[in-house]
Amino acid sequence: MMPAHETYDVIVIGAGAGGMTAAAVAAAGGLRVLVIEKTAFVGGTTAWSGGMVWIPANARMKEAGLSDSVTEAVQYLSSTVPESANAGLRAAFLARGPEAVAWLEANTDLRLQPVKVYPDYYPERLGATAGGRVLEPVAFDGTRLGAHFARLRAPLPEFTLFGGMMVNRLDIPHLRRIGKSLRSTLRAARLISDYALQRLRSPRGTTLHLGNALAARLYASLLARQVEVLFSADVEELSMQGDRVSGVVIRHGSRDRIIAARRGVVLATGGFSHDAGLRKRFFPPAAGFVSATNSAGTGDGLRLAATAGAALNTEATSPAYWVPASLFRRADGSRGVFPHTVTDRAKPGVIAVNAAGRRFVNEALSYHEFVLAMLRDGNGEPARPFYLICDRPFLWSYGLGRIKPFTRGIRRYVASGELVQAPDIAQLAAKIGIKPAELSATVANYNADAKQGRDPEFGRGSTIYQRHLGDAAHKPNPCVAPILRAPFFAMRIYPADLGTAIGMKVDAQGRVLREDGTLVAGLYAGGNDMGSIMNGNYPAPGITLGPALTFGYIAGRHLAEGAAGVAGMAASSV
Repeated sequence: MMPAHETYDVIVIGAGAGGMTAAAVAAAGGLRVLVIEKTAFVGGTTAWSGGMVWIPANARMKEAGLSDSVTEAVQYLSSTVPESANAGLRAAFLARGPEAVAWLEANTDLRLQPVKVYPDYYPERLGATAGGRVLEPVAFDGTRLGAHFARLRAPLPEFTLFGGMMVNRLDIPHLRRIGKSLRSTLRAARLISDYALQRLRSPRGTTLHLGNALAARLYASLLARQVEVLFSADVEELSMQGDRVSGVVIRHGSRDRIIAARRGVVLATGGFSHDAGLRKRFFPPAAGFVSATNSAGTGDGLRLAATAGAALNTEATSPAYWVPASLFRRADGSRGVFPHTVTDRAKPGVIAVNAAGRRFVNEALSYHEFVLAMLRDGNGEPARPFYLICDRPFLWSYGLGRIKPFTRGIRRYVASGELVQAPDIAQLAAKIGIKPAELSATVANYNADAKQGRDPEFGRGSTIYQRHLGDAAHKPNPCVAPILRAPFFAMRIYPADLGTAIGMKVDAQGRVLREDGTLVAGLYAGGNDMGSIMNGNYPAPGITLGPALTFGYIAGRHLAEGAAGVAGMAASSV
Protein backbone atom coordinates (compact mmCIF):
# COMPACT_ATOMS: atom_id res chain seq x y z
CA MET A 1 0.00 0.00 0.00
CA MET A 2 1.09 3.54 -0.69
CA PRO A 3 1.11 6.11 2.15
CA ALA A 4 -2.30 7.42 3.12
CA HIS A 5 -1.24 11.07 2.88
CA GLU A 6 0.78 13.36 0.64
CA THR A 7 2.15 15.31 3.61
CA TYR A 8 3.38 14.26 7.06
CA ASP A 9 4.93 16.19 9.88
CA VAL A 10 7.85 13.79 10.14
CA ILE A 11 9.25 11.11 7.85
CA VAL A 12 11.61 8.53 9.33
CA ILE A 13 13.70 6.40 6.97
CA GLY A 14 14.56 3.08 8.58
CA ALA A 15 12.71 0.96 11.16
CA GLY A 16 15.54 -0.04 13.45
CA ALA A 17 15.86 1.03 17.10
CA GLY A 18 16.92 4.61 16.39
CA GLY A 19 14.32 5.22 13.71
CA MET A 20 11.40 3.65 15.58
CA THR A 21 12.32 5.57 18.74
CA ALA A 22 12.32 8.89 16.90
CA ALA A 23 9.02 8.01 15.23
CA ALA A 24 7.35 6.93 18.50
CA VAL A 25 8.46 10.08 20.33
CA ALA A 26 7.38 12.41 17.53
CA ALA A 27 4.02 10.65 17.30
CA ALA A 28 3.53 10.88 21.06
CA GLY A 29 3.98 14.63 20.60
CA GLY A 30 0.94 14.72 18.36
CA LEU A 31 2.70 14.66 15.00
CA ARG A 32 1.66 12.67 11.94
CA VAL A 33 4.58 10.34 11.27
CA LEU A 34 5.49 8.04 8.39
CA VAL A 35 8.20 5.39 8.68
CA ILE A 36 9.67 4.14 5.41
CA GLU A 37 11.39 0.74 5.58
CA LYS A 38 13.18 -0.72 2.55
CA THR A 39 12.64 -4.34 3.68
CA ALA A 40 9.47 -6.24 4.54
CA PHE A 41 10.20 -6.18 8.28
CA VAL A 42 10.81 -3.81 11.18
CA GLY A 43 13.72 -4.29 13.56
CA GLY A 44 16.86 -4.15 11.42
CA THR A 45 19.97 -5.52 13.11
CA THR A 46 18.40 -4.64 16.48
CA ALA A 47 16.03 -7.60 16.12
CA TRP A 48 19.04 -9.94 15.89
CA SER A 49 21.04 -8.34 18.68
CA GLY A 50 21.34 -8.94 22.40
CA GLY A 51 19.25 -5.83 22.94
CA MET A 52 21.64 -4.34 25.49
CA VAL A 53 21.25 -0.60 26.16
CA TRP A 54 24.06 1.27 27.96
CA ILE A 55 22.74 4.24 29.93
CA PRO A 56 24.91 5.37 32.88
CA ALA A 57 23.21 6.68 36.02
CA ASN A 58 19.83 5.36 34.93
CA ALA A 59 16.95 5.24 37.39
CA ARG A 60 16.53 1.46 37.12
CA MET A 61 19.99 0.73 38.48
CA LYS A 62 19.38 3.11 41.37
CA GLU A 63 16.14 1.27 42.15
CA ALA A 64 18.18 -1.96 42.20
CA GLY A 65 20.52 -0.49 44.80
CA LEU A 66 23.43 0.07 42.41
CA SER A 67 25.29 3.35 42.63
CA ASP A 68 26.46 5.39 39.68
CA SER A 69 26.78 9.00 38.62
CA VAL A 70 27.37 11.00 35.49
CA THR A 71 30.69 12.10 37.02
CA GLU A 72 31.83 8.47 37.24
CA ALA A 73 30.68 7.83 33.67
CA VAL A 74 32.65 10.87 32.48
CA GLN A 75 35.73 9.51 34.26
CA TYR A 76 35.26 6.14 32.59
CA LEU A 77 34.75 7.54 29.10
CA SER A 78 37.70 9.91 29.47
CA SER A 79 40.03 6.90 29.38
CA THR A 80 38.10 4.55 27.08
CA VAL A 81 37.13 7.28 24.58
CA PRO A 82 40.11 9.64 25.02
CA GLU A 83 39.69 11.63 21.81
CA SER A 84 38.26 15.13 22.00
CA ALA A 85 36.06 14.61 18.93
CA ASN A 86 32.33 14.47 19.72
CA ALA A 87 32.84 15.33 23.39
CA GLY A 88 29.73 17.51 23.28
CA LEU A 89 27.63 14.66 21.93
CA ARG A 90 28.88 12.34 24.67
CA ALA A 91 27.97 14.99 27.23
CA ALA A 92 24.49 15.25 25.72
CA PHE A 93 24.15 11.47 25.81
CA LEU A 94 25.16 11.24 29.47
CA ALA A 95 22.91 14.14 30.43
CA ARG A 96 19.83 13.00 28.56
CA GLY A 97 20.13 9.22 28.45
CA PRO A 98 18.37 8.64 31.80
CA GLU A 99 15.73 11.19 30.79
CA ALA A 100 15.16 9.33 27.52
CA VAL A 101 14.65 5.98 29.25
CA ALA A 102 12.28 7.46 31.82
CA TRP A 103 10.23 9.25 29.17
CA LEU A 104 10.06 6.23 26.86
CA GLU A 105 8.94 3.95 29.69
CA ALA A 106 6.25 6.45 30.70
CA ASN A 107 4.96 7.16 27.18
CA THR A 108 5.63 4.08 25.04
CA ASP A 109 5.67 0.28 25.33
CA LEU A 110 9.40 0.25 26.01
CA ARG A 111 10.26 -1.53 29.27
CA LEU A 112 13.84 -2.03 30.39
CA GLN A 113 15.41 -3.71 33.39
CA PRO A 114 18.95 -3.47 34.75
CA VAL A 115 21.44 -6.25 34.22
CA LYS A 116 22.82 -6.19 37.74
CA VAL A 117 26.01 -8.06 36.91
CA TYR A 118 27.49 -7.13 33.56
CA PRO A 119 30.78 -5.25 33.89
CA ASP A 120 31.93 -2.47 31.62
CA TYR A 121 34.48 -3.79 29.15
CA TYR A 122 37.46 -2.12 30.88
CA PRO A 123 36.58 -2.70 34.54
CA GLU A 124 40.02 -1.68 35.78
CA ARG A 125 39.53 1.89 34.51
CA LEU A 126 38.46 4.72 36.82
CA GLY A 127 34.68 5.13 36.87
CA ALA A 128 33.85 1.63 35.62
CA THR A 129 30.96 -0.32 37.12
CA ALA A 130 30.31 -4.03 37.58
CA GLY A 131 26.73 -3.81 36.34
CA GLY A 132 23.54 -1.81 36.11
CA ARG A 133 24.56 0.65 33.43
CA VAL A 134 23.42 -2.04 31.03
CA LEU A 135 19.66 -2.28 30.57
CA GLU A 136 17.90 -5.08 28.74
CA PRO A 137 14.34 -5.23 27.37
CA VAL A 138 11.72 -6.92 29.49
CA ALA A 139 10.31 -10.02 27.75
CA PHE A 140 7.46 -9.24 25.36
CA ASP A 141 4.46 -11.31 24.27
CA GLY A 142 4.52 -11.19 20.49
CA THR A 143 0.81 -12.01 20.27
CA ARG A 144 0.18 -8.44 21.42
CA LEU A 145 1.16 -7.36 17.92
CA GLY A 146 -1.66 -9.42 16.41
CA ALA A 147 -1.34 -9.77 12.65
CA HIS A 148 1.57 -7.28 12.74
CA PHE A 149 3.75 -9.94 14.42
CA ALA A 150 4.54 -11.21 10.93
CA ARG A 151 6.21 -7.84 10.22
CA LEU A 152 8.72 -8.21 13.07
CA ARG A 153 12.08 -9.48 11.85
CA ALA A 154 12.71 -12.92 13.33
CA PRO A 155 15.84 -13.54 15.43
CA LEU A 156 18.71 -15.39 13.86
CA PRO A 157 17.81 -19.12 13.92
CA GLU A 158 21.22 -19.90 15.44
CA PHE A 159 20.14 -18.03 18.59
CA THR A 160 16.92 -19.98 19.05
CA LEU A 161 16.09 -23.52 20.16
CA PHE A 162 13.76 -26.08 18.58
CA GLY A 163 13.26 -24.02 15.44
CA GLY A 164 12.13 -20.75 16.99
CA MET A 165 12.17 -20.67 20.80
CA MET A 166 13.91 -17.66 22.33
CA VAL A 167 15.42 -17.88 25.81
CA ASN A 168 16.75 -15.15 28.04
CA ARG A 169 20.12 -15.09 29.76
CA LEU A 170 18.75 -16.45 33.03
CA ASP A 171 17.21 -19.50 31.34
CA ILE A 172 20.48 -20.71 29.81
CA PRO A 173 22.02 -22.12 33.04
CA HIS A 174 18.80 -24.02 33.73
CA LEU A 175 18.80 -25.55 30.25
CA ARG A 176 22.37 -26.70 30.86
CA ARG A 177 21.29 -28.42 34.09
CA ILE A 178 18.41 -30.46 32.66
CA GLY A 179 18.49 -33.83 34.38
CA LYS A 180 20.97 -32.61 36.99
CA SER A 181 18.70 -30.29 38.97
CA LEU A 182 15.00 -30.82 39.66
CA ARG A 183 14.39 -27.05 39.73
CA SER A 184 16.17 -26.54 36.42
CA THR A 185 14.47 -29.52 34.81
CA LEU A 186 11.02 -28.27 35.82
CA ARG A 187 11.79 -24.76 34.58
CA ALA A 188 13.04 -26.08 31.26
CA ALA A 189 9.97 -28.29 30.91
CA ARG A 190 7.71 -25.28 31.43
CA LEU A 191 9.59 -23.24 28.83
CA ILE A 192 9.38 -26.04 26.29
CA SER A 193 5.69 -26.74 26.92
CA ASP A 194 4.87 -23.03 26.61
CA TYR A 195 6.78 -22.93 23.35
CA ALA A 196 4.93 -26.00 22.04
CA LEU A 197 1.60 -24.28 22.71
CA GLN A 198 2.82 -21.11 20.99
CA ARG A 199 3.78 -23.06 17.88
CA LEU A 200 0.19 -24.23 17.52
CA ARG A 201 -0.73 -20.63 16.71
CA SER A 202 2.47 -19.12 15.32
CA PRO A 203 5.35 -20.09 13.01
CA ARG A 204 7.79 -19.28 15.85
CA GLY A 205 7.82 -18.69 19.57
CA THR A 206 5.97 -15.60 20.73
CA THR A 207 7.77 -15.07 24.05
CA LEU A 208 10.37 -12.58 22.89
CA HIS A 209 13.67 -11.68 24.54
CA LEU A 210 16.81 -9.66 23.81
CA GLY A 211 16.86 -7.42 20.75
CA ASN A 212 13.75 -9.04 19.34
CA ALA A 213 11.81 -7.90 22.40
CA LEU A 214 13.27 -4.40 22.07
CA ALA A 215 12.23 -4.14 18.41
CA ALA A 216 8.79 -5.57 19.22
CA ARG A 217 8.22 -3.06 22.01
CA LEU A 218 9.16 -0.14 19.77
CA TYR A 219 6.94 -1.48 16.97
CA ALA A 220 4.05 -1.83 19.42
CA SER A 221 4.63 1.79 20.36
CA LEU A 222 4.27 2.84 16.72
CA LEU A 223 1.09 0.83 16.29
CA ALA A 224 -0.41 2.30 19.45
CA ARG A 225 0.15 5.81 18.05
CA GLN A 226 -1.14 4.82 14.60
CA VAL A 227 2.18 5.52 12.94
CA GLU A 228 2.15 4.37 9.32
CA VAL A 229 4.96 2.06 8.27
CA LEU A 230 5.55 1.74 4.53
CA PHE A 231 7.37 -1.51 3.81
CA SER A 232 9.49 -2.56 0.83
CA ALA A 233 9.93 1.02 -0.33
CA ASP A 234 13.10 2.75 -1.47
CA VAL A 235 13.78 6.43 -0.93
CA GLU A 236 15.16 7.68 -4.23
CA GLU A 237 16.15 11.13 -3.04
CA LEU A 238 15.43 13.90 -0.57
CA SER A 239 13.20 16.67 -1.85
CA MET A 240 14.37 20.20 -1.15
CA GLN A 241 12.89 23.66 -0.83
CA GLY A 242 15.90 25.88 -1.29
CA ASP A 243 18.52 24.39 1.00
CA ARG A 244 15.97 22.89 3.39
CA VAL A 245 14.93 19.21 3.32
CA SER A 246 11.17 19.21 2.75
CA GLY A 247 10.38 15.54 2.11
CA VAL A 248 11.34 12.47 0.13
CA VAL A 249 10.89 10.89 -3.28
CA ILE A 250 10.01 7.24 -2.85
CA ARG A 251 9.76 4.29 -5.17
CA HIS A 252 7.21 1.69 -4.11
CA GLY A 253 6.78 -1.02 -6.68
CA SER A 254 7.07 0.72 -10.05
CA ARG A 255 5.77 4.11 -8.97
CA ASP A 256 7.62 7.22 -7.82
CA ARG A 257 5.94 9.62 -5.42
CA ILE A 258 6.92 12.76 -3.55
CA ILE A 259 5.89 12.86 0.11
CA ALA A 260 6.32 16.08 2.04
CA ALA A 261 7.59 16.42 5.61
CA ARG A 262 6.52 19.66 7.30
CA ARG A 263 9.02 19.49 10.17
CA GLY A 264 11.77 17.13 9.18
CA VAL A 265 13.19 13.87 7.88
CA VAL A 266 15.10 11.46 10.12
CA LEU A 267 17.72 9.20 8.51
CA ALA A 268 18.18 5.91 10.38
CA THR A 269 18.96 3.40 7.65
CA GLY A 270 21.50 1.29 9.54
CA GLY A 271 24.88 2.48 8.30
CA PHE A 272 26.91 1.07 5.39
CA SER A 273 28.13 -2.36 6.52
CA HIS A 274 26.99 -3.99 3.26
CA ASP A 275 28.22 -1.38 0.80
CA ALA A 276 31.41 -2.66 -0.82
CA GLY A 277 32.54 0.76 -2.00
CA LEU A 278 32.20 2.46 1.38
CA ARG A 279 33.82 -0.50 3.15
CA LYS A 280 36.77 -0.26 0.79
CA ARG A 281 36.97 3.48 1.39
CA PHE A 282 36.85 3.40 5.18
CA PHE A 283 37.69 -0.12 6.43
CA PRO A 284 41.22 -1.52 6.74
CA PRO A 285 41.95 -4.12 4.04
CA ALA A 286 42.42 -6.84 6.68
CA ALA A 287 38.76 -6.45 7.67
CA GLY A 288 37.55 -8.20 4.54
CA PHE A 289 33.85 -8.27 3.68
CA VAL A 290 32.11 -10.11 6.51
CA SER A 291 29.35 -8.39 8.47
CA ALA A 292 27.07 -9.63 11.24
CA THR A 293 24.53 -6.89 10.47
CA ASN A 294 21.32 -6.96 8.50
CA SER A 295 21.98 -6.83 4.77
CA ALA A 296 19.77 -3.75 4.32
CA GLY A 297 22.51 -1.50 5.73
CA THR A 298 23.95 -0.35 2.41
CA GLY A 299 24.68 3.30 3.12
CA ASP A 300 21.37 4.71 1.85
CA GLY A 301 21.22 7.39 4.53
CA LEU A 302 24.75 8.61 3.89
CA ARG A 303 24.17 8.92 0.15
CA LEU A 304 20.87 10.75 0.61
CA ALA A 305 22.41 13.17 3.10
CA ALA A 306 25.40 13.86 0.86
CA THR A 307 23.10 15.25 -1.83
CA ALA A 308 21.80 17.77 0.72
CA GLY A 309 25.31 18.90 1.67
CA ALA A 310 25.77 16.83 4.83
CA ALA A 311 29.24 16.23 6.26
CA LEU A 312 30.60 12.88 7.37
CA ASN A 313 32.15 12.45 10.78
CA THR A 314 35.30 10.50 9.96
CA GLU A 315 37.08 11.24 13.25
CA ALA A 316 36.90 7.65 14.44
CA THR A 317 39.59 5.51 15.99
CA SER A 318 37.89 2.59 14.28
CA PRO A 319 35.44 2.81 11.35
CA ALA A 320 33.28 0.04 12.78
CA TYR A 321 32.43 -2.02 15.84
CA TRP A 322 34.01 -5.43 15.51
CA VAL A 323 33.24 -9.04 16.35
CA PRO A 324 34.93 -12.31 15.37
CA ALA A 325 32.56 -14.40 13.28
CA SER A 326 32.39 -17.86 11.76
CA LEU A 327 30.72 -18.60 8.42
CA PHE A 328 28.45 -21.47 7.42
CA ARG A 329 25.66 -22.50 5.08
CA ARG A 330 22.13 -23.03 6.34
CA ALA A 331 19.92 -25.83 5.08
CA ASP A 332 18.19 -23.40 2.72
CA GLY A 333 21.52 -22.48 1.13
CA SER A 334 21.81 -19.01 2.66
CA ARG A 335 25.11 -17.93 4.16
CA GLY A 336 25.11 -17.65 7.93
CA VAL A 337 27.36 -15.38 9.97
CA PHE A 338 27.73 -16.32 13.63
CA PRO A 339 29.09 -13.53 15.87
CA HIS A 340 31.33 -14.94 18.61
CA THR A 341 30.37 -12.37 21.23
CA VAL A 342 30.10 -14.05 24.63
CA THR A 343 29.19 -17.72 24.22
CA ASP A 344 32.51 -19.46 23.70
CA ARG A 345 35.79 -17.47 23.52
CA ALA A 346 36.11 -16.76 27.25
CA LYS A 347 35.13 -20.23 28.41
CA PRO A 348 37.87 -22.51 29.78
CA GLY A 349 39.49 -24.83 27.26
CA VAL A 350 39.69 -22.90 23.97
CA ILE A 351 42.40 -20.77 22.39
CA ALA A 352 42.60 -18.57 19.30
CA VAL A 353 45.55 -18.91 16.94
CA ASN A 354 46.78 -17.09 13.85
CA ALA A 355 48.07 -18.45 10.54
CA ALA A 356 51.39 -19.29 12.19
CA GLY A 357 49.67 -21.42 14.82
CA ARG A 358 50.40 -18.99 17.65
CA ARG A 359 48.09 -17.29 20.11
CA PHE A 360 47.79 -13.56 19.43
CA VAL A 361 45.25 -12.28 21.95
CA ASN A 362 43.59 -12.75 25.32
CA GLU A 363 40.54 -14.70 24.14
CA ALA A 364 38.35 -13.28 26.92
CA LEU A 365 38.70 -9.64 25.87
CA SER A 366 35.67 -7.87 24.44
CA TYR A 367 34.77 -8.92 20.91
CA HIS A 368 35.80 -5.47 19.64
CA GLU A 369 39.28 -5.71 21.20
CA PHE A 370 39.58 -9.30 19.98
CA VAL A 371 39.12 -8.24 16.35
CA LEU A 372 41.41 -5.25 16.74
CA ALA A 373 44.06 -7.83 17.67
CA MET A 374 43.15 -9.83 14.56
CA LEU A 375 43.55 -6.74 12.40
CA ARG A 376 46.92 -5.91 13.96
CA ASP A 377 48.10 -9.47 13.48
CA GLY A 378 46.78 -9.76 9.94
CA ASN A 379 49.40 -7.51 8.35
CA GLY A 380 46.76 -5.99 6.10
CA GLU A 381 45.86 -9.32 4.46
CA PRO A 382 42.09 -9.87 4.23
CA ALA A 383 42.45 -13.63 3.66
CA ARG A 384 44.78 -14.30 6.60
CA PRO A 385 43.16 -17.14 8.59
CA PHE A 386 42.46 -17.34 12.32
CA TYR A 387 41.07 -20.29 14.24
CA LEU A 388 39.52 -21.26 17.53
CA ILE A 389 41.01 -24.51 18.83
CA CYS A 390 39.35 -26.78 21.43
CA ASP A 391 38.85 -30.41 22.44
CA ARG A 392 35.80 -32.65 22.74
CA PRO A 393 34.95 -31.84 26.40
CA PHE A 394 34.88 -28.12 25.55
CA LEU A 395 32.67 -28.63 22.51
CA TRP A 396 30.26 -30.75 24.56
CA SER A 397 30.07 -28.37 27.53
CA TYR A 398 30.07 -24.98 25.82
CA GLY A 399 29.53 -25.47 22.11
CA LEU A 400 31.45 -23.53 19.49
CA GLY A 401 29.98 -20.92 17.19
CA ARG A 402 26.48 -21.98 16.18
CA ILE A 403 27.09 -25.51 17.51
CA LYS A 404 25.19 -25.57 20.78
CA PRO A 405 26.33 -27.30 23.98
CA PHE A 406 25.48 -31.00 24.33
CA THR A 407 25.25 -31.50 20.57
CA ARG A 408 25.71 -35.20 19.80
CA GLY A 409 25.57 -35.17 16.03
CA ILE A 410 28.47 -33.05 14.75
CA ARG A 411 29.08 -34.95 11.52
CA ARG A 412 27.22 -32.44 9.38
CA TYR A 413 29.35 -29.59 10.72
CA VAL A 414 32.52 -31.52 9.94
CA ALA A 415 31.28 -32.62 6.53
CA SER A 416 30.53 -29.03 5.52
CA GLY A 417 34.01 -27.88 6.57
CA GLU A 418 32.61 -25.49 9.18
CA LEU A 419 34.22 -27.59 11.92
CA VAL A 420 37.57 -29.32 11.39
CA GLN A 421 38.20 -32.49 13.43
CA ALA A 422 41.34 -34.56 14.00
CA PRO A 423 42.54 -37.22 16.47
CA ASP A 424 45.55 -35.16 17.56
CA ILE A 425 46.82 -31.60 17.42
CA ALA A 426 49.44 -32.28 14.75
CA GLN A 427 46.89 -33.70 12.33
CA LEU A 428 44.48 -30.85 13.13
CA ALA A 429 47.22 -28.37 12.23
CA ALA A 430 47.90 -30.12 8.93
CA LYS A 431 44.20 -29.98 8.02
CA ILE A 432 44.00 -26.21 8.52
CA GLY A 433 47.31 -25.39 6.85
CA ILE A 434 49.39 -24.67 9.96
CA LYS A 435 52.80 -26.22 10.65
CA PRO A 436 52.10 -29.12 13.03
CA ALA A 437 55.15 -28.36 15.17
CA GLU A 438 54.02 -24.76 15.72
CA LEU A 439 50.46 -25.55 16.77
CA SER A 440 51.60 -28.47 18.90
CA ALA A 441 54.05 -26.21 20.72
CA THR A 442 51.41 -23.51 21.22
CA VAL A 443 48.94 -25.97 22.76
CA ALA A 444 51.63 -27.59 24.91
CA ASN A 445 52.82 -24.21 26.23
CA TYR A 446 49.26 -23.13 26.97
CA ASN A 447 48.43 -26.43 28.68
CA ALA A 448 51.46 -26.33 30.95
CA ASP A 449 50.07 -23.35 32.85
CA ALA A 450 46.37 -23.93 32.14
CA LYS A 451 46.43 -27.03 34.34
CA GLN A 452 46.87 -24.64 37.26
CA GLY A 453 44.37 -22.14 35.83
CA ARG A 454 47.10 -19.73 34.78
CA ASP A 455 47.72 -17.82 31.55
CA PRO A 456 51.00 -15.93 31.99
CA GLU A 457 51.16 -15.06 28.28
CA PHE A 458 47.93 -13.02 28.12
CA GLY A 459 46.46 -12.96 31.62
CA ARG A 460 43.14 -14.48 30.64
CA GLY A 461 40.61 -14.33 33.46
CA SER A 462 42.36 -11.39 35.15
CA THR A 463 39.38 -8.98 35.24
CA ILE A 464 35.81 -9.21 36.46
CA TYR A 465 34.57 -8.76 32.90
CA GLN A 466 36.57 -11.72 31.65
CA ARG A 467 35.54 -13.88 34.60
CA HIS A 468 31.91 -12.89 34.06
CA LEU A 469 32.09 -14.41 30.58
CA GLY A 470 33.83 -17.56 31.78
CA ASP A 471 32.37 -20.54 33.62
CA ALA A 472 31.95 -19.66 37.30
CA ALA A 473 31.76 -23.35 38.18
CA HIS A 474 35.23 -24.00 36.80
CA LYS A 475 38.05 -23.55 39.32
CA PRO A 476 40.45 -21.94 39.93
CA ASN A 477 40.13 -19.74 36.81
CA PRO A 478 36.72 -19.58 35.07
CA CYS A 479 38.42 -18.73 31.78
CA VAL A 480 41.33 -21.19 31.64
CA ALA A 481 41.51 -24.98 31.25
CA PRO A 482 43.88 -27.24 29.31
CA ILE A 483 43.08 -28.70 25.88
CA LEU A 484 43.72 -32.41 26.39
CA ARG A 485 41.12 -34.90 25.20
CA ALA A 486 40.72 -36.06 21.61
CA PRO A 487 39.24 -35.49 19.20
CA PHE A 488 40.38 -31.92 18.69
CA PHE A 489 38.57 -29.23 16.72
CA ALA A 490 39.23 -26.02 14.82
CA MET A 491 36.81 -23.41 13.59
CA ARG A 492 37.86 -20.58 11.31
CA ILE A 493 36.90 -17.08 12.41
CA TYR A 494 36.90 -13.83 10.46
CA PRO A 495 36.98 -10.13 11.38
CA ALA A 496 33.37 -8.95 11.05
CA ASP A 497 31.54 -5.79 11.92
CA LEU A 498 28.54 -5.28 14.19
CA GLY A 499 27.83 -1.87 12.69
CA THR A 500 29.62 1.13 11.26
CA ALA A 501 30.99 4.01 13.34
CA ILE A 502 31.43 6.55 10.54
CA GLY A 503 28.28 8.51 9.86
CA MET A 504 26.86 11.99 9.56
CA LYS A 505 27.96 14.90 11.67
CA VAL A 506 25.13 16.04 13.93
CA ASP A 507 24.56 18.55 16.71
CA ALA A 508 23.28 17.82 20.21
CA GLN A 509 19.69 17.75 18.88
CA GLY A 510 20.49 15.11 16.26
CA ARG A 511 20.36 17.66 13.41
CA VAL A 512 22.66 17.00 10.47
CA LEU A 513 25.53 19.44 9.88
CA ARG A 514 27.47 20.68 6.90
CA GLU A 515 31.25 20.92 6.87
CA ASP A 516 31.07 24.57 7.89
CA GLY A 517 29.01 23.70 10.97
CA THR A 518 25.70 25.06 9.70
CA LEU A 519 22.57 22.94 9.71
CA VAL A 520 21.12 20.97 6.86
CA ALA A 521 17.72 22.33 7.82
CA GLY A 522 14.98 19.76 8.32
CA LEU A 523 17.36 16.77 8.39
CA TYR A 524 18.19 14.55 11.38
CA ALA A 525 20.24 11.37 11.73
CA GLY A 526 20.16 8.53 14.23
CA GLY A 527 21.38 5.01 14.82
CA ASN A 528 24.40 4.06 12.73
CA ASP A 529 23.65 6.81 10.19
CA MET A 530 24.82 9.21 12.88
CA GLY A 531 28.57 9.29 13.44
CA SER A 532 29.67 7.34 16.51
CA ILE A 533 29.70 9.44 19.66
CA MET A 534 32.27 6.93 20.94
CA ASN A 535 34.54 7.54 17.93
CA GLY A 536 34.60 3.84 17.11
CA ASN A 537 35.64 2.83 20.63
CA TYR A 538 33.62 0.15 22.45
CA PRO A 539 33.70 0.85 26.19
CA ALA A 540 30.74 -1.27 27.27
CA PRO A 541 27.88 -3.50 26.12
CA GLY A 542 25.03 -1.55 24.56
CA ILE A 543 26.99 1.51 23.44
CA THR A 544 25.32 1.46 20.03
CA LEU A 545 21.73 0.96 21.21
CA GLY A 546 22.12 3.34 24.16
CA PRO A 547 22.95 6.33 21.93
CA ALA A 548 20.44 5.14 19.30
CA LEU A 549 17.56 5.31 21.77
CA THR A 550 18.82 8.52 23.37
CA PHE A 551 19.32 10.50 20.17
CA GLY A 552 16.16 9.03 18.65
CA TYR A 553 14.36 10.44 21.68
CA ILE A 554 16.18 13.77 21.43
CA ALA A 555 15.35 14.14 17.72
CA GLY A 556 11.74 13.10 18.25
CA ARG A 557 11.27 15.60 21.07
CA HIS A 558 12.94 18.36 19.08
CA LEU A 559 10.66 17.72 16.12
CA ALA A 560 7.58 17.51 18.33
CA GLU A 561 8.43 20.85 19.91
CA GLY A 562 8.39 22.42 16.45
CA ALA A 563 12.03 23.41 16.53
CA ALA A 564 13.24 21.98 13.23
CA GLY A 565 16.30 23.78 11.94
CA VAL A 566 16.14 26.81 9.68
CA ALA A 567 18.27 26.94 6.56
CA GLY A 568 21.60 28.62 7.19
CA MET A 569 21.06 28.75 10.92
CA ALA A 570 24.22 28.08 12.94
CA ALA A 571 24.27 24.72 14.68
CA SER A 572 23.96 24.38 18.40
CA SER A 573 27.23 24.05 20.20
CA VAL A 574 28.47 20.49 20.38
